[in-house]
Amino acid sequence: MGQPDLNSKEESCDLNDSSAFITILITSFSTIFLAELGDKTQLATLILSAQSGRPLIIFIGAALALVSTSLLGVLIGRWIANNLPRQRFTVVSGIIMISLGIYLVTQGLIDFIQN
Repeated sequence: MGQPDLNSKEESCDLNDSSAFITILITSFSTIFLAELGDKTQLATLILSAQSGRPLIIFIGAALALVSTSLLGVLIGRWIANNLPRQRFTVVSGIIMISLGIYLVTQGLIDFIQN
């Protein structure tokens, strides 16, 4: 009568794990899916498929390439998470993104002025 119900705690933990899994899965899928729509990789795949006339082979090759680059990103991300403090990584990432933004705006302005 006075013993805690261990089954309810285990069930609660399982529900939290599965909801976290679903949330991470949906977030990663939607982020990558939206980022890849209309990018140069998709355009290259479209052109290769049209030129070769073998869309299934192009699909398999493109899928393997995307899986490989995603695996590389996950492995590098895991290494970074294990070896760099989170705050330092955030600062370095921010500096890289700001630098890329400044570079791209500068290049765009140079191209605009030259034309």
